Amino acid sequence: MAVAALTACTPKLHTRQTFDPKPFFTTEITSSSLSDSSCYCSAKKYNSKLSIVSASATKKRVFDMGIGLLAASLMALSPLDANATRIEYYATVGEPLCELNFVRSGLGYCDVSVGSGEEAPYAELIDVHYTARFGDGTVFDSSYKRARPLTMRIGVGKVIKGLDQGIFGGEGVPPMHVGGKRKLRIPPELAYGPEPAGCFSGDCNIPGNATLLYDINFVGIYSGNRK
Repeated sequence: MAVAALTACTPKLHTRQTFDPKPFFTTEITSSSLSDSSCYCSAKKYNSKLSIVSASATKKRVFDMGIGLLAASLMALSPLDANATRIEYYATVGEPLCELNFVRSGLGYCDVSVGSGEEAPYAELIDVHYTARFGDGTVFDSSYKRARPLTMRIGVGKVIKGLDQGIFGGEGVPPMHVGGKRKLRIPPELAYGPEPAGCFSGDCNIPGNATLLYDINFVGIYSGNRK
């Protein structure tokens, strides 16, 4: 909010009263220069300044309202996608546990649905949706909340060992197929081990020696893979 100097205009006085927080203009009031016409001119200048500031503020409010309406309209463009991911997220959280099969490494897995597409390809990028929990069932991460699958390279150590083995397969675990859904129970030695993980500014999302539970949905093979 612009603040103008307020100068007392009292004709034919020998005093000066000016409150000056960086004025737009300054009018000196002395016995030689003060007149009714000078007060009128000063007031006219002041009102002109106020009109300019008021018009500018009005334009800004209109611009801000336009931006707000644009943002709201963009958010409204894809409610179905957002709702679908939220529904899927809650579905995976609410799914009953299937009976896990444990292999020698300590990994537990079971297939909710096997899928009918290609097998997870070695060293290539794939798209998966997932919900990740601690052993007590507390969710600490989910791709569904971000409304897009995670793209990751599988089978070559780019993710924790439990995900590599649990998706790509090996050591008694069958590979996942596109369209398949699988639950994994990953012991600490196949996850992040004794050290905390997901740390930012001293606050760690995953404690040391954590057993992790993953609900995996193998969405597809990433289309950007080069042959």
